[in-house]
Amino acid sequence: MSSAVQFSEYGTPDVLRVVDVPPLTAGPGQVRLAVRAAGVNPIDWKILHGSMRQVMPLDLPAGLGSDVAGVVDQVGEGVTAFSVGDEVLGTSLTPSYAQSALADPTALVAKPAAVPWEVAATLAGTGITAWEVLHKLKLSAGETLLVHAAAGGVGTFAVQLAVARGARVIGTASERNHEQLRSFGAEPVTYGTGLVDRVRAISPRGVDAVLDASGRGEIPDSIELAGGPTRVLSLVAFDATSTGIQIHMTGPGAGGPEALRDILALIEAGRLRVPISGTYPLDEVAAALEASRSGHPGGKLVVLPA
Repeated sequence: MSSAVQFSEYGTPDVLRVVDVPPLTAGPGQVRLAVRAAGVNPIDWKILHGSMRQVMPLDLPAGLGSDVAGVVDQVGEGVTAFSVGDEVLGTSLTPSYAQSALADPTALVAKPAAVPWEVAATLAGTGITAWEVLHKLKLSAGETLLVHAAAGGVGTFAVQLAVARGARVIGTASERNHEQLRSFGAEPVTYGTGLVDRVRAISPRGVDAVLDASGRGEIPDSIELAGGPTRVLSLVAFDATSTGIQIHMTGPGAGGPEALRDILALIEAGRLRVPISGTYPLDEVAAALEASRSGHPGGKLVVLPA
């Protein structure tokens, strides 16, 4: 038996329990991982609360987590990409808030020895999303990108990936996060009333593209600053499709491994940092989700099952 976090009813993190579960077996085209770390994402508490049940129906009891880093300890039939003992990171097929998880090898990449487990476990969800949206926005060197919620999970990756591409980045965030954004190479501005004037004060011609990871209602301002909706993309403003902006549904895409390799290369080169603000054992997952729900500042949250 191994341990996993599960819930038998939708609700607050109080309904979570650490339970013993039968050992997983890697099927054809799968690998089994001994989980060393699992990243905490806002979607996890949304799933727990039940707000995702219409698009992600679950058979209860169910688990949580999809960002994973671990050691391959079983290889299914037909798998040649990885062997037992390989250290990997990526997205799991089964919940990653557990001591063991199954994964599709095509959703994994090798973990460099120099990258800590807790950092490796945070890259798949928000990192891949940031990489994919910059690709959709066709951001190139010399352009100016405005990122809303620049200090958030996707925002911190998007800012650093854009800077690495040679773009200028302006990021909206609360003042407590401005210094961190500067350390990433962004120019911070406070969100809220007067945003257009604050952005134009440092970029009189506006911006070339906008990534909205906030959902605070900045779409009209974003369209004005970008000179139209074509290169405005939102991760959250699903009710704004009539404006002509792009909407990106988060989730692992075909470019996931390429994105992860690019991100890892930047980490190893010292050009991308992933601040970790909290680590939690399995029996404290409730606290991790509460911290995630409240918008815990400063960095990523990670579950360490071992």
